Amino acid sequence: MTEPVFPPLLTGHPVQGAEDPFDRAQAMAALGCDSGSVVYNIQADHLRVAIVFAPEVPLGDAMAMLPLAAVGFQNALGALAPPEVAVHLGWDGLICVNGARCGQFRAAASGTDPDAVPDWLVIGWDLALLQTSDTPGDTPDITALYDEGCADVSAVQLVESWSRHMLTWLNRWQEDGNAPLHAEWMGLLRGVGEPIEGQGVFLGTDEQFGMLIRDGADTHLRPLTHLLEETT
Repeated sequence: MTEPVFPPLLTGHPVQGAEDPFDRAQAMAALGCDSGSVVYNIQADHLRVAIVFAPEVPLGDAMAMLPLAAVGFQNALGALAPPEVAVHLGWDGLICVNGARCGQFRAAASGTDPDAVPDWLVIGWDLALLQTSDTPGDTPDITALYDEGCADVSAVQLVESWSRHMLTWLNRWQEDGNAPLHAEWMGLLRGVGEPIEGQGVFLGTDEQFGMLIRDGADTHLRPLTHLLEETT
């Protein structure tokens, strides 16, 4: 298999078999690997990718890398897929293709204090390329990329395109702050204005991408740090 070619500032690290790039990236980050290390596992039915960041801002601000990487993914797939294919994002990292769940973004950091600068931050994503279920009709809300008219999109192409679009957004974020990224992300978010079961109505996000939930007369904020997974 041809390996992805990454732009300057990024370095690829392939893993094989069942190894999860998200776990490997955390281990590499804890040992002090370079920022911009991209770990990936490309299989016939499944694509998994993770990138290591070394933030210079507090974790609450650095969590912008989650929507930034997600917007980069949407832009990348949008450029490669047929024009009729719709790609949307969930606040919780969900990747939707043509309205059905197709993948997921994840985040982990060296700490959880939003006011402290973390040693590292890892953003990972996975994408189903082929459905493995014998009865996909039983789960119409779950899909895979190649079942949605994207059979000509190779995993290698997608990883390369994502890395370029992600870097473009990273440079823009460093120059212009959250506002352009926030505007782009809000245009791609699913569920805005809709009820969240047992919690209230999803109003949108604040300037730091935190989820705003209206429960009766009260509005609650759920920061992006809420999505951090326990470190491995």
